[in-house]
Amino acid sequence: MALIAPSVLSANFLTLGKDCEMINQSKADWFHLDVMDGRFVPNISFGPMVIEFIRSSTKKVCDVHLMIEEPEKYVDAFKKAGADNLTIHYEACRHLHRNIQQIKNAGMKAGIALNPHTPVDFLKDILHDIDLVCMMSVNPGFGGQYFIPHTLVKIKQLREMISERLLDVKIEVDGGVTLENAQAIIDAGADVLVAGNTVFKSANPMETIAALKRI
Repeated sequence: MALIAPSVLSANFLTLGKDCEMINQSKADWFHLDVMDGRFVPNISFGPMVIEFIRSSTKKVCDVHLMIEEPEKYVDAFKKAGADNLTIHYEACRHLHRNIQQIKNAGMKAGIALNPHTPVDFLKDILHDIDLVCMMSVNPGFGGQYFIPHTLVKIKQLREMISERLLDVKIEVDGGVTLENAQAIIDAGADVLVAGNTVFKSANPMETIAALKRI
C-alpha cells in the first residue's frame, strides 16, 4: 500500500490551519512541503517558518522538498523547523555526496529529487547513501501540471536498480498524480504518492485521500 503525501503547496493559505487539521484527520501518511526559491525554479513558496508552524500541528512525517539553489546553506534551518525527510535536487548540487551526508548527520532522512530530463542512472553511485528518491513527473515549480507519461519508465528503471542492490530506498512520485493514474504509478514501483490539486481541489479532500490510499 502506497504512502500518501498531500502537497501543502496546493492548500488554501488563508485557512492553512484548517487544511493541516484535515490532513491530520485523514488517512494521509506524510505532509509534503515544497520549498521554492525563485532561482532553481521560477516560483517562490515558503520557508522554515511556515514549516515550523506545520510541524507544531502534526505528528505525521514532514517531508520537505527543497527546490532551491545551494541547499547546503539551509539544512540546519530545516532540521530546526522540524523536517523529518529533507530532499534536495540532483541538478542543484555540485557536491551531492557531501550534501547527503550533511542531511543525515543532522538526523534527517535524505532524499534526492530528479527533474524529468535527468536519467535515473545518474543515481547509481549515490543510491546506497539515501533513503528516498523523489521522481518529478512534472517540471518543478508549479502545481496543477499534467503527469509526464515517460515517468513510468523511469520509475520501473529505478525500482530495478533498488531491487538489484537490495536497498531500502523509497520512490516518491511528485506531480500530476490523480485517482486515474495512481494505480499505474504504483504498479511501476512507486512507494509514495504526492498529491496536490487532486486532493485540495476536490469536493471532499479527506475522501480523495482515502481513495488514493485504497489503490
